[in-house]
Amino acid sequence: MAKELKLNLPSVDDLFSTQEERDDAQREKVMQIPLAEISGFPNHPFKVRMDDAMQEMAQSVKEYGVLVPALVRPKEGGGYEMVAGHRRKAASELAGIETIPCIVRSLTDDEATIIMVDSNLQRERILPSEKAFAYKMKLKAMKRQGQRSDLTSSPLGMKLDGKQSLDILGEQSGESRNQIHRYIRLTELDPPILDMVDEGKIAFRPAVELSYLPKEQQKTLFDTMEGEDCTPSLAQAIKIKQFSQEGRLNEDVILSILSEEKPNQIEQFKMPRERISKYFPPGTPAQKIEDTIIKALELYRKRQRDMER
Repeated sequence: MAKELKLNLPSVDDLFSTQEERDDAQREKVMQIPLAEISGFPNHPFKVRMDDAMQEMAQSVKEYGVLVPALVRPKEGGGYEMVAGHRRKAASELAGIETIPCIVRSLTDDEATIIMVDSNLQRERILPSEKAFAYKMKLKAMKRQGQRSDLTSSPLGMKLDGKQSLDILGEQSGESRNQIHRYIRLTELDPPILDMVDEGKIAFRPAVELSYLPKEQQKTLFDTMEGEDCTPSLAQAIKIKQFSQEGRLNEDVILSILSEEKPNQIEQFKMPRERISKYFPPGTPAQKIEDTIIKALELYRKRQRDMER
């Protein structure tokens, strides 16, 4: 039986095109793509806030256009999926512009997730919930890549100097593996409690402890915090978690723990948040608001003294 002879013949395109043309076809290009053809990234953890900064960006886009192209990937059914550039797309919509410059790149789900997270972590201000879900998404993608053994992937899970994905993620983000783990724990919080963390009403470490409570107990805790207008300290959060793990946590126990006097507790001056919210971007931590108000009062006192001289 004659052996079949296989010849690696060049394609028609290769026969009638130059090497320069073939190289150019492989090179990424910037394209103007209609906004209507671009969908958002699934479960995008970063919020696109319509705040003053977005209004400023929209005005800039209106005057100068989008200066840095967005990154999109083609979708199987047609159209594109945004990987990096959600704020630029929103600003273009506000500016009344129908297209946006984009780099089109074919990416796997995991590659797209890692790029999406890394590009958004460069923002100046990131909410705890945004960082929590972003770290969780990227860590899962890194672990999946680490399980692959083909030549096109760089196994991140176990092969880089024997490091775990959590260690590598920590090095890339400049945080310890324990801190990364704490952030990811926040994704277990019930949304109303997570909102309180974003708003600065609950500190980060107490929130991590509360994330171990079952959802029903978290709902009871939230109702009690709302009714009593208080939040737990770290020591109280640890105690609430212990009672929960021992099967002894209920509404009365939560109320009793929250009613305990906190160490070094002093009388608090409270002001309705809506009275000062217009002076700060949404999501500004309570500590930053307090620091800004104190600085403003110190400046006011200095001017008053200068006027009295």
